[in-house]
Amino acid sequence: MGTVLGAMRNVRWHELQHAYGSASQVPGVLSRIAWGDAPSSGEALNDLERWIGTPPVFDSTAATVPFLWELAATDTVRDRAGVLDLLATILAAGNPEHPAWTRAAHEAVAEGRGTAVRLAAAVSHARGARASGSPDTPESGGLSPAQALRTAATRLLAAIDGHTCPACAAPPPDPA
Repeated sequence: MGTVLGAMRNVRWHELQHAYGSASQVPGVLSRIAWGDAPSSGEALNDLERWIGTPPVFDSTAATVPFLWELAATDTVRDRAGVLDLLATILAAGNPEHPAWTRAAHEAVAEGRGTAVRLAAAVSHARGARASGSPDTPESGGLSPAQALRTAATRLLAAIDGHTCPACAAPPPDPA
């Protein structure tokens, strides 16, 4: 797998759950997001959102978030803005029956804030340096991938900075 997503093998995915059962398939889905063609990558991102990102969050959500940040920071990933949008969805989701899962997932998203700052700044800087007709120029009147990434990064930063929820406001349980 190379260096991108290399640490996935250190997670005990088979012990974690997502919305439809065992999270043992999550590494394959993350790999499809990283290296798949556009249809495969998009389908994988949609699958992952259904599995870990829609209310409620699961124990596998917090384990997956660091890899989503890694994908968002990897230039070769096709839909980096979609990955950031999934992180925003996770930050907005919760699980009232398992507040510790919610807190862990939200903290994992917040821990990647520096990556979002770098993405917004790097994309913004690169945009100013490119001439018309460059990869930053929209092809069909919509946002270019670079513009979409900057917009998603800015939106996620605002969500992180303004985040409040009952699970995150509660102090962590006393381990004693």
